Amino acid sequence: MANHVPSLTPEQFEAFGAELDAIRQRVLADRGERDANYIRNVVKAQRRIEMAGRGLLFFGFLPPAWLAGTAALTVSKILDNMEIGHNIMHAQYDFMQDPAFNSKKFEWDHASTSKQWLHSHNYLHHTFTNVGGVDRDIGYGVLRMSEGQKWHPYYLLNPVWAALLATFFEYGISMHDLEIEKVWKGQKPRSEIKQWFKDTSAKLRKQLVKDYVLFPVLAGPAAPFVLAGNFVANRARDWWTWGIIFCGHFPDGVEQFSKDYIKNESRGQWYYRQLLGSANIEGSKLFHVMNGNLCFQIEHHLFPDLPAHRYAEISVEVKEICERYGLPYNSGRFAKQFGTVVRKIFRLSLPNRKAKKAKPQADTNDAVQTLPLAA
Repeated sequence: MANHVPSLTPEQFEAFGAELDAIRQRVLADRGERDANYIRNVVKAQRRIEMAGRGLLFFGFLPPAWLAGTAALTVSKILDNMEIGHNIMHAQYDFMQDPAFNSKKFEWDHASTSKQWLHSHNYLHHTFTNVGGVDRDIGYGVLRMSEGQKWHPYYLLNPVWAALLATFFEYGISMHDLEIEKVWKGQKPRSEIKQWFKDTSAKLRKQLVKDYVLFPVLAGPAAPFVLAGNFVANRARDWWTWGIIFCGHFPDGVEQFSKDYIKNESRGQWYYRQLLGSANIEGSKLFHVMNGNLCFQIEHHLFPDLPAHRYAEISVEVKEICERYGLPYNSGRFAKQFGTVVRKIFRLSLPNRKAKKAKPQADTNDAVQTLPLAA
């Protein structure tokens, strides 16, 4: 355990969990027209921005039109993935009973299918946040993001792998459910591999045809400009998403856990783990919208099914509770958080500086500061 991380007594864990449960129940009971209007307005804005972007790209032979069209399309894709898709698939708007905003029926502009996302993200990541060997978001299967991960010469290229993952982040996410390391070891049933390829190829075909065939063909002579604009918009969206996600999970001060920690984990201890395994990014209201309010990563991990646009107001209460219990509330500007993430990526490309004391080995890629359940 990191020495700076305070623990709580069993009684404190229970009280801590009860206070956070109270916030959740209050907001759940208060959901209604305000939230429904918010998400509908965001969807309307996103569609208009996308239409404007795609329209401008048809005149992409004019540099100002190409730049404006690409920027607008980038914004629309970010909104679709983060403020709309991500949050709808967290069941934040299921209470509306509108099929267009139902977590089980929504499909987004992304390489991964919603079905895959619901399993790898909603279940694995949010249930086992930052637990090594379970949460596949730790390094996404290609990066070394913890000193507890055994070093290998492969990780000398950690910064290169990180840049490639950021550039094609949507495809990296779509690989989650394949569990490529299990495929290499022959531990993945062939039926599951076939199903993954079937689902993923169908989704990829749809995405690639839309952005790189249909709209370029419709543009006629402007096809090369539309093709280039779509490619740049997709890559810019991936870089932005990668930056926000990594700043919320891997900056300095964020803890990672071994599987032993979650044995017999109480509700209060689960909240404790979510808090310590997350970090916020400070910014304006526009910044909040442009990252799906995932700049409030602490609140999102505590309350993934609450409407994300409420996180800003909830964060005031959460911070006050953390102060009373003497718990850290990791928050900083984007430049600060991103800087520590990049530093960590470079630092972990090399072997650990000091040999650690021998301890029982956790599963492969277990992350691995083991935090105690209670004092």
